[in-house]
Amino acid sequence: MADNTEDRTLRFRALHERAGAFVIPNPWDAGSARVLAGLGFEALATTSSGLAFVLGKADGEITREEHLVHIGDLAGATDLPISADLENCYSAVPTEAAETIRLASDAGASGGSIEDYAGPSEHRIYDFDHAVERVAAAVDTVQSLPRAFVLTARAENLIRGVDDLDDTIKRLQAFEKAGADVLYAPGLKTAEEVRTVCSAVSKPVNVLATPTLSVAEIAEAGGKRISLGGALARTAIGGFLSASREIAEKGTFTATGAAPGFPEVVALMKGE
Repeated sequence: MADNTEDRTLRFRALHERAGAFVIPNPWDAGSARVLAGLGFEALATTSSGLAFVLGKADGEITREEHLVHIGDLAGATDLPISADLENCYSAVPTEAAETIRLASDAGASGGSIEDYAGPSEHRIYDFDHAVERVAAAVDTVQSLPRAFVLTARAENLIRGVDDLDDTIKRLQAFEKAGADVLYAPGLKTAEEVRTVCSAVSKPVNVLATPTLSVAEIAEAGGKRISLGGALARTAIGGFLSASREIAEKGTFTATGAAPGFPEVVALMKGE
């Protein structure tokens, strides 16, 4: 497939500028990316946990090189824009983290995220000034790229054991001031929390999907982009586990009867 990353990125930007909210689901391999494209989604995002599961690792254990290969695989699987979940961009050092943004763009990503969580080995949120410095370095790199890139800045408090919405908003406001294109605070659970965050900033806000809110409810509260993280990968694994446990424990195969047929899967992958 020809490299049309610039065109993809322009389409990706347009999704953030039109009215309403859009869903950006997270495939974990080329096949799942093609299925999601076949279902009509307009953009895709990588999932660090989904990729980790594919590689037999825990979330937070994949390498930058593995993620860059994965971006290329997804970009080659469909013509949809790909936004990369780059975690902490694989370094605490602002300039080194920003280099990951450049490499992600080179690999075919139309956008990507930088977050303020140091990773499972340290299990801490970066200090405020350090977090802002990292986003500013990423913005500098984006501005130096030969083509457009949609930068998302993530404040990880709410899913990392820091139940502080005020500090989360303070960080998002600082990330916006530093030049991030999209702001993201995973872990918002209610429409009121979404509304509070969205009303505190002027850039588009990405909301992590939750079973308690619909697309319409998130859009009404001001959310622009809705991602699923590793939820689809875990849902797929859930079906796999259910069927495998039935076979192992009961010696029966009824769960497999609910599986989609080959023609349906192939048709979706081919966009038919």
